[in-house]
Amino acid sequence: MVDLNVNIGGLHLKNPVLTASGTFGFGEEYSDLVDINALGGIIVKGTTLYERQGNPYPRMVETPSGMLNAVGLQNKGYDYFEQNIYPRIKDYDTNVIVNASGSCESDYVELCSKLDTLDKIPAIELNISCPNVKQGGMAFGTNSDSAHAIVKACREVYNKTLIVKLSPNVTSIVDIAKAVEDAGADAVSLTNTFLGMAINVETRKPYLSTITGGLSGPCIRPIAVRMVWQVSKGVNIPVIGLGGIMDGRDAVEFLLAGASAVEVGTANFVDPSVTIKIVKYIEEYLLRQGCSSVRELIGGMI
Repeated sequence: MVDLNVNIGGLHLKNPVLTASGTFGFGEEYSDLVDINALGGIIVKGTTLYERQGNPYPRMVETPSGMLNAVGLQNKGYDYFEQNIYPRIKDYDTNVIVNASGSCESDYVELCSKLDTLDKIPAIELNISCPNVKQGGMAFGTNSDSAHAIVKACREVYNKTLIVKLSPNVTSIVDIAKAVEDAGADAVSLTNTFLGMAINVETRKPYLSTITGGLSGPCIRPIAVRMVWQVSKGVNIPVIGLGGIMDGRDAVEFLLAGASAVEVGTANFVDPSVTIKIVKYIEEYLLRQGCSSVRELIGGMI
C-alpha cells in the first residue's frame, strides 16, 4: 500500500483530496453518495459573521468548459452554523474546515475568534478572494498590504491552522502569497474563481444579475496550475491547488506543480462521487510510478 498522508501546517490529512467551499454544502448533502470520511477533508460552505442573503437571481450560468457564478456568499451566519450545522457535522472522521469571510476587518476577526472555540474545526480557510460581493472578499486579496493586514489581525485571534484563499485577479499572486505568509498564514489555497461575464445576445442583457461573476471549471485549470507552480516556488508554506480539477489526472498535475493538496469544486456538480475516484486514481498512479508516498509527487515536475 502507498502512503497518502500529507500535512498542511499542523493539519494532518489522510489523503490530499479536499472539497472546495461552495460546491459541497456542509457535506451532509453528499453523504448518501460519498463516503465523507474517506476524504482528506471537506471545506464547508462559506460562512460569515452575520447572515447574508446573497445576490439576486439569476446568479449562475454555464459557459464553454466551465460556469459563472455570482451566489454572493449566501449563508445564515455564524450563530446558525454553530447551533444547527456544527452539531451534525462535527463527528465526521475527517477534517471539517470552515471557509470564513467578512465585509470588514472586524467581522473577519470576530468570526475567526468564534471559530477558534469550536473543538472539531481544526482549520479555517480565510476567504479574501471572493469576486461576487460588493464589500470585503476580493477587496482584501488584491493588494499585498491589505492582505497582510487582514491575515495578521486574524492570526492574532486564531490559534489553529490558518489557510488563506487567494484571488487570481491580481497582477502578482506570488507577492500576495508572500504577504500572507509573512502575516502568519500556515498555508495558501489557490486559485479562487476568475472574474468573467456572459451576455445573452438575444436580449442584449447579461446572464447574471450582477453582470460579472466568478468563472470556474476546466477552462481555468492551465492558469491555476501555472499560479500554483509560481507560488510554490515563492513561499515556504504549503500550497493547496484548485481550479478546474475534473479527475485524478488533473489532481496529479497540481501536485506535480507544487501543491501539497488539492480541492475539487465544479466537478462535484457533474459527478458527486468524483472526489473518491480522485483518491483512488492517486493511489493507483503512485503504484504505477513506483512511488511509496504521495509526498514524492509534490513539486515533482521534472
